[in-house]
Amino acid sequence: MSKQANNPLHGVSLETILTKLVEHYGWVELGEIINVNCFNFEPSIKSSLKFLRKTEWARKKVEDLYISSMKHFK
Repeated sequence: MSKQANNPLHGVSLETILTKLVEHYGWVELGEIINVNCFNFEPSIKSSLKFLRKTEWARKKVEDLYISSMKHFK
């Protein structure tokens, strides 16, 4: 339990992370920040989640952006 105490992603689903980022940045800006096809060509939450769950480096970039952007959410 103490291992998770300082983890800002604990209890936050990837879908929630992606949804908040899209609401804040929009698909165009998100695609500029993290240049992956699922954000730049016919983007959707569903297709992006499928890609991010299979691609660890992209998921890490999304999680890092979420952590650095958390002050803008809520």
